[in-house]
Amino acid sequence: MSKDILASELINYFEQWAPKNLAYDWDNVGLQVGTLNKPVNKVMVTLDVMESVVDEAIEKDVDLIIAHHPVLFKSLKQINIDDPKGKILLKLLKHDITVYAAHTNLDIVDGGVSDMLAKRLGVHNTEVLVSSETEQLFKLVVYVPETHAEQLKQAIGNAGTGHIGNYSHCSFQTQGIGSFKPLEGADPFIGNKGKLEIVKEAKVETLITKKQVNSILSIIREVHPYEEVAYDLLRLENKGNNIGVGRVGVLKNKVKLKAFCDHVKEKLDVPTLRVTGDLNQEIQRVAILGGSGEDYIQAAIKARADVYLTGDLTFHDAQDAWQMGLNLIDPGHHVEKVMKQGVKDYLDPFVKDTNVEVLISSSNTEPFQFL
Repeated sequence: MSKDILASELINYFEQWAPKNLAYDWDNVGLQVGTLNKPVNKVMVTLDVMESVVDEAIEKDVDLIIAHHPVLFKSLKQINIDDPKGKILLKLLKHDITVYAAHTNLDIVDGGVSDMLAKRLGVHNTEVLVSSETEQLFKLVVYVPETHAEQLKQAIGNAGTGHIGNYSHCSFQTQGIGSFKPLEGADPFIGNKGKLEIVKEAKVETLITKKQVNSILSIIREVHPYEEVAYDLLRLENKGNNIGVGRVGVLKNKVKLKAFCDHVKEKLDVPTLRVTGDLNQEIQRVAILGGSGEDYIQAAIKARADVYLTGDLTFHDAQDAWQMGLNLIDPGHHVEKVMKQGVKDYLDPFVKDTNVEVLISSSNTEPFQFL
């Protein structure tokens, strides 16, 4: 039977992937308009929250909009409903549509906007272009009856624990003897109140990241047979993955810059783009940053990229990069629209057995026309 869910439940699931704390300090992410304390039936994913998008949401009876670009970015000194921003806010509030924004946190997170662009373009073996921090790792140790060890390992492995390089579900298991005495008020899975119980147990050890802690502990409590779970969480000095914006990786084969530009236009659905450099030069190592990335030209050069793909490049910065030997491709800011399908793909498994439908906005929010 399908079930209702609250907007807060769906957003809590989303933030397991793209937590707000990853966003830059200057950004404004999270709840923008409305409330998350309400049931939702239709969720719409969009790049921007413009009036046409809101009108589409009204027409489709959408309860929650998840956007990449915040509708409230700069502080408002007034809400004038005769202005475009005021009209948008009025319509959202009048029709009880909640807006939630995931901006730089969705750029930074593993699998985020730059990764989506890289995947679309066939850029492999990617690394972070500009690192902002290193992921904190923990060792999780869980004590579980031997009869339930495999079930527990499979559940937490499927949830993303135990990643080491190109390997997943990594864990270590030892056998031992556990003992406990159920006291008054206990409801033991094994044993009797007031009697010391001796049980063959397994000690399961695996790696998890800091952002996984809460969700993995919730899963353990669901699959573990005991009402009180014994576990250890140990902070490690091991270095986790770099976290930051942009990605740099390689194409499967070298191609000429002109051919790669044609590939970009096709895969990112753009009619035109701007490019610097020798169109006959062969390139293979590609740096990518969705949105406005000219501040990271030096990072692309340091990463030994043959070409750097990003939006909103200005004349003099492009000229400087050209003179330093870095090819640039500017397909526009709007290619970040790849996030719409990416967010839907992430949410769909969560809403599978609910009354919630995740839609992709069909409204065009690209301000430029190409003649």
